[in-house]
Amino acid sequence: MSKRDYYEVLGVSKDASKDELKKAYRKLARKYHPDVNKEEDASDKFKEAKEAYEVLGDDQKRAQYDQFGHTGPQGQGFGGGGFGAEDFGGFGDIFDMFFGGGGRRRDPNAPRQGADLQYTMILEFEEAIFGKETDVELPKEETCETCDGSGAKPGTKPKTCTHCNGSGQLNVEQNTPFGRVVNKRVCNHCNGTGKIIPEKCQTCGGDGKVKKRKKIHISIPAGIDDGQQIRISGQGEPGVNGGPAGDLYVVVQVKSHEFYQRDGDHIFCEMPITFAQAALGDEIEIPTVHGKVKLKIPAGTQTGKTFRLKGKGAPNVRGYGHGDQHVKMRVITPTNLSDEQKDLLRELNEISGNESTDENGNSFFQRVKRAFKGE
Repeated sequence: MSKRDYYEVLGVSKDASKDELKKAYRKLARKYHPDVNKEEDASDKFKEAKEAYEVLGDDQKRAQYDQFGHTGPQGQGFGGGGFGAEDFGGFGDIFDMFFGGGGRRRDPNAPRQGADLQYTMILEFEEAIFGKETDVELPKEETCETCDGSGAKPGTKPKTCTHCNGSGQLNVEQNTPFGRVVNKRVCNHCNGTGKIIPEKCQTCGGDGKVKKRKKIHISIPAGIDDGQQIRISGQGEPGVNGGPAGDLYVVVQVKSHEFYQRDGDHIFCEMPITFAQAALGDEIEIPTVHGKVKLKIPAGTQTGKTFRLKGKGAPNVRGYGHGDQHVKMRVITPTNLSDEQKDLLRELNEISGNESTDENGNSFFQRVKRAFKGE
């Protein structure tokens, strides 16, 4: 089988720069490397891309290929190179991607932000509506005051790790079927810190941090809802190497209420009324989180009728006004009637003709008859 054009293999033009060649090769190597791609032809495609880059990535071989093609200057071809990790200034980078080497490493002595903390706060329904100011005690790490966070005994200092020279990493060479590969691993002598503490602080044991219970003031805004959280900057774990502290996130859980239900800024409730109140109308008191208000119930009110009390809901947590309270009427059927009450209801039933009507005075049976007639 004849070989494909090397430029075609890498998917670049014949005037492609070295950077373009390298970028194209790295992309194909990531896609077809046998350790990543288990398809049958992946290995062949990986070797094909490697061979193309070995030739085009070398100025002399590229010039010969452009003049003589695959046959080479003396008809002997270019041959296949080995899988050494230093081939053509970039092949080693491919091994770095798969075996963990190479790349820019984080300085173990650079300042780093501390970890964030999370605290769950349970609120009563009304506390979430109106907000509250409170203090909580949390177990958290604090910088050791004895050693100022260095971990070393007062009067002494940490020393640079002689095994990794302060980098926090060790180079470990490994022979593989592809050649010699150099992996970088966390230094086991300094645990990646790049420092050795000959004499540890007796207070913190060399950690530079101690566990304490700290009182933190928390301001709960009015209108906060279940599942929302508050971020308190700088109240997380202390930073490392002089870095800033993390943040504290307070997650709110709101208890359910026996009368109210909440949906966003709106509050819902169900108000029981008697048959007489529903039939004749009445003015009743409705409890709200802001106090009692009076509501006129029109005559003929049916179960399920909902009235809106504007502005009597929860305040918006971002300050955009208040929601409403929606009151749903529920007509209560009387039980344990006296004989006199039963006689009165029978008389009412006879007077009304034993016929059900809706709130607009339309007979239910009349609506059924119209339905059958297709009206």
